[in-house]
Amino acid sequence: MTLNKIQKLEKEILKHKELYYQGQATISDEDFDKLEEELKSLAPKSPVLSIVGAPVKSSNKVKHAQKMLSLDKCYDLDKFMKWMGNNELVSTYKIDGSSCSIVYESGVLKIAKTRGDGSFGENILEKALYIDEIPNRINDSHNLEVRGEIYCTDSDFLKLSKQMEKEELPKPTSKRNIVAGLLGRKENLHLSKYLRFQAFELLSDELNPDSEFEKFKILKKLGFDTPGFHLNKSKKDIEKRIEEAQNFMEEGDYLIDGLVFTINNISLHSKLGETAHHPRYKMAYKFQGDTKITKILDIEWGVSRNGTLTPVALVEPVELSQAMVSRVTLHNYGMVVAEELKKGDEIEIVRSGEVIPKFLRVVKKSKSEQKFPEKCPSCNSKVVIDDIRLLCVNDDCPAKNLVAIQYFVSTIGIDDLSSKRLGEMIKVGLVVDIPSLYDLTVEDLLTLDKTKEKMANKLYENIQGSKKVGLIQFMSALGIAGGGSQKCEKIALAGFNTVEKFMNITKDELASIEGFAEKSANDFVDSLETKHKLIKALLKKGFTVSKMENNQSDGSLSGKKFCITGTLSMKRSEIQRMIKNQGGEIVSSVSTKTDFVVTNDVESSSSKFKKAQELKIPIINETKLMKLMD
Repeated sequence: MTLNKIQKLEKEILKHKELYYQGQATISDEDFDKLEEELKSLAPKSPVLSIVGAPVKSSNKVKHAQKMLSLDKCYDLDKFMKWMGNNELVSTYKIDGSSCSIVYESGVLKIAKTRGDGSFGENILEKALYIDEIPNRINDSHNLEVRGEIYCTDSDFLKLSKQMEKEELPKPTSKRNIVAGLLGRKENLHLSKYLRFQAFELLSDELNPDSEFEKFKILKKLGFDTPGFHLNKSKKDIEKRIEEAQNFMEEGDYLIDGLVFTINNISLHSKLGETAHHPRYKMAYKFQGDTKITKILDIEWGVSRNGTLTPVALVEPVELSQAMVSRVTLHNYGMVVAEELKKGDEIEIVRSGEVIPKFLRVVKKSKSEQKFPEKCPSCNSKVVIDDIRLLCVNDDCPAKNLVAIQYFVSTIGIDDLSSKRLGEMIKVGLVVDIPSLYDLTVEDLLTLDKTKEKMANKLYENIQGSKKVGLIQFMSALGIAGGGSQKCEKIALAGFNTVEKFMNITKDELASIEGFAEKSANDFVDSLETKHKLIKALLKKGFTVSKMENNQSDGSLSGKKFCITGTLSMKRSEIQRMIKNQGGEIVSSVSTKTDFVVTNDVESSSSKFKKAQELKIPIINETKLMKLMD
């Protein structure tokens, strides 16, 4: 029975591996990993586990000078820390695309090849010439090989879909599959111009960096786009990178499925060596995903603080990662168009770690008509299409204004000012924009429903007290496009550590900071310029903004460990930042060393909630957390 099971697993793995590298994947990465893990438990020496990539069937195949291996995978932080040991690691996002090796002779591009089976790849030079991020010549005369990932962004995927429809070609089904699909084509080579490339490996006899970090610097000097690379020295660094990756999975403009960690000291690479499948000095940290098939009941469009209409699918409720899911993010207008999403479609959704449930692929299309809002659902103003976004351009849009004020209040940290109370203030005209919050008097607050003198005084003090704030917290509260606390921190650490310096940063200066590509830098600065009036108004209201926020090792939460889970009113990253600023520590799992579990859920089937109950660890909501920070 076991032998039959092993043989069945081996056949299934080989089938899905070949489909994946043909750009026709029918199961998620997580489900494929589960098949490999099952085979590994039954037959750890199975030759199928050593196979890298898929056989090259094209006659145009090229041998790799050095085998292109796969990566070992880890889903558990404690196991990962054991692998890390005392080593410094360099981390990058694990881009979900197709690996590619590019060979330069005397600085001139000669060959571009796919991973293939790891030993032989297919020559895709004609397609690589269309990809802007793969330079035809580099500013170095050495012979060298650069390896990286070819991928497709949200914006390019929409353009590609429209172009393929225009040329009467079958529309692409997903970003996950289209890269391998285009690279495997023998015609329509020009469509490769919608793909991009990021470099992560350098093979050269002449260029021999001592560290992985230095290797990435060399790649950038050679003119290559690279993933953001970070040096990680501790568990805290690793947890921060995991948090950043989870945020990018929600908000980023291309697909990633985890992080890649590499031991920084290159001299250790040869000592640790490689297996037939993967190098021992690299590890992929992935988020265990749970996928389910469900049906779209409707698509509703909300309005963000920057006026973007954001689509959310209301779906037939399904259980994912021990939580009932009835709402799924569809990311943006571009995705809805490209995937032709509409009411009645059966779709596959995924929930990875603590990431918001999201759309993966269409399983079965419905015959219903695709519809888009022609007017803003809040103010009834006309909406415009801006690349992959649908925008409300009305500056006085009530929803846009409400979300902007709510975001500011939660980020700047005004205690006791709930969304309900804020909504009442706006409804009766006490608050019309962010600066008007600071014109409120105790008498004004007493006019609110169920607000007695003690609460009115406390609210007034909390509002006025929020005017003394650190630079990162202040800038991230403004709602700048792509301007979360982590990005603002990177800008401040790059030397733009005052409000004036921050306000005057140029697009070129921002693009030179790690983590900002040209497009994101342009979007950020354009959005920042629209906030200048607001910044000046807040400074006139008496705001004092210190140069940098310092983590307070002696803060009110010093020495306490917090695990965040379940339903929250604020963004998870903002709660984490507030805890860290008070000296608290964020942990990803519940153990006897955890001091508090933070969630607004009263009851939950999540494993973290149940574990906290079993261990009798206090479960507190956001309100109680704020009181701990007093």
